[in-house]
Amino acid sequence: MTLTLQGVGLTHANGHIALSDIDLKVNTAERIAIIGPSGAGKTTLLRLLATSLQPSTGAISLLDQQPWTLSARQRQRLRARIGLVHQAPPLPPRQRVVTAILAGKLGQWSLLKSLLNLLYPVDINGAQAALARLDLADKLFERCDQLSGGQLQRVGIARVLYQAPNMILADEPVSAMDPVLAGHTLGVLSKEAEARGVTLLASLHAVELAMAHFPRVIGVRAGRIVFDLPSDQVTPEQLDGLYANEKLQPAPEVAPVTPVVVQIPRC
Repeated sequence: MTLTLQGVGLTHANGHIALSDIDLKVNTAERIAIIGPSGAGKTTLLRLLATSLQPSTGAISLLDQQPWTLSARQRQRLRARIGLVHQAPPLPPRQRVVTAILAGKLGQWSLLKSLLNLLYPVDINGAQAALARLDLADKLFERCDQLSGGQLQRVGIARVLYQAPNMILADEPVSAMDPVLAGHTLGVLSKEAEARGVTLLASLHAVELAMAHFPRVIGVRAGRIVFDLPSDQVTPEQLDGLYANEKLQPAPEVAPVTPVVVQIPRC
């Protein structure tokens, strides 16, 4: 069992309830998509699983450990086993792509090796191989601020591929890509998880991508799990209910303007 959540909730300091009564079991090597409207709690759930946030209630078991019973040092070692893909990767603008990729293993390397890597990349071939899987090998020595949003997302994914973690958490990993590229990139992530037998959880706005690439889909709304089903069993009615009221409010009516007729005196 990769992870278990029992009665997990998270309430922010301002009193906002972000998650409530989350029960979840995920087996090793499962591939799961988390879908739901904006503000449903998808990102918060992934941050809990990444141990970036501590739950207000309930218990979490992650990779056979209870993260919030560990010391800070032990929890850091646990985090090194988790690959986190951000929607907007936090990459320094002036950093070279090769350095950004190799940073995936900083949590596994010694301090000396990490410092040496800042002076000169210690595994250029490994970084290039990870980029090649995402059709970005030619960007190896580019600066991050020279890349587009979609390219930066692929660099973030390549870093996780190079890291080779025990679990991958991806928060809207393809939101800046066109549909064809997004599908290809999710395919690479899915194949990586399947080949290495690791667990993959990804939050997605594109329902069609979730259904196409993930055998299991979890629908989240208002901080609660609405459904948890095999993707081929999710019905249109369930999707309609999940995204109900996700429409723009109509523009306020504007009172008609009465035309003003200006009398121009005749000369």
